[in-house]
Amino acid sequence: MGSLGGAAVARRPRFLCLHGFRTSGEIMRRQVVGKWPAEVTARLDLVFADAPFPAEGKSDVEGIFDPPYYEWFQFDKGFTEYRNLDKCVDYIEDLMIKQGPFDGLMGFSQGSILSAALVGLQQQGLALTRVPNIKYLMIIGGARFRGAIVADKAYAIKIKIPSLHFLGDNDFLKSAGEELIESFVDPFIIRHPKGHTVPRLVDEKSLEVMCHFLDKMEKEISEHSSTEAESPVDVDEKEMCI
Repeated sequence: MGSLGGAAVARRPRFLCLHGFRTSGEIMRRQVVGKWPAEVTARLDLVFADAPFPAEGKSDVEGIFDPPYYEWFQFDKGFTEYRNLDKCVDYIEDLMIKQGPFDGLMGFSQGSILSAALVGLQQQGLALTRVPNIKYLMIIGGARFRGAIVADKAYAIKIKIPSLHFLGDNDFLKSAGEELIESFVDPFIIRHPKGHTVPRLVDEKSLEVMCHFLDKMEKEISEHSSTEAESPVDVDEKEMCI
């Protein structure tokens, strides 16, 4: 089992966190930081962003979390047609430029659907072309886009980066989450008994999987930082003369 304390690393993995439909970055911060052990969140550098569009209808969290509420894009009842998705992707890329670089994306619900698809599109050079490649994913209550205009591109090839998926036994998106997992190579999976929510990490098995995922990221980041430090810097002789 991995250690919750973690090994000494050059820096913490930095994640851009995309909240659920008609919620907010602050709500997701409370959902994650308020539920996960401090020993876990202390090993992550989490940036919680608001989606670009104010909620166009009632939020399911009204009465639980205070407004304002936002949404990443709009969609039809069949979740096959989308509005403002291109603007949303541009907005996220601008966020990554201004507040990055980021090592990974973390998403819940609508934010998780978007996060997974963005990595698939970026792998093929179809999105997020102005920022470094996303190296890690954390998907909570995820699913695939159903519309062919996105799905045929986003999941055309297996997504190879390390990914951690949370699946709730009573989540209405459970089967959709299982389908999404098939799009990934060697995913880490945490199963929990709750529904469509950010789960608490209280049982030993969940903590063990989380620790293995954190250990893998920290090891890779440390190795990458060491390689960068050891690599000689090429200096042009003409630059030396200036």
